[in-house]
Amino acid sequence: QVQLVESGGGLLQAGGSLRLSCAASERTFGNYAMAWFRQAPEKEREFVAAITRSGISTSHADSVKGRFTISRDNANNNLYLQMNSLKPEDTAVYYCAARGQGAISARTTDYPYWGQGTQVTVSS
Repeated sequence: QVQLVESGGGLLQAGGSLRLSCAASERTFGNYAMAWFRQAPEKEREFVAAITRSGISTSHADSVKGRFTISRDNANNNLYLQMNSLKPEDTAVYYCAARGQGAISARTTDYPYWGQGTQVTVSS
């Protein structure tokens, strides 16, 4: 069972950039499709981006397309989310998630493994 630990969150002003990391415990990290989700206060957890096991294909939510980029380093068991041009509405707890079976997905229920989350706060 893979364990996930996010890092890199923080407080910053609108227009800034931040890179989130997600460290995976398993050397078989490359066997997992990975994704980032986020959850703002009093809102449902929502899809941000996903990446295939090889890293060749990605998917990004319309709300972050062109500003956020998901990537992975299978050799070092890490997942990343580069976030540029941040907006106050990007404020949320960001979670990485993994699934060992199936293709990438935007549904929370398709991912059995989750990290504890990292807070991102963007001020206007």
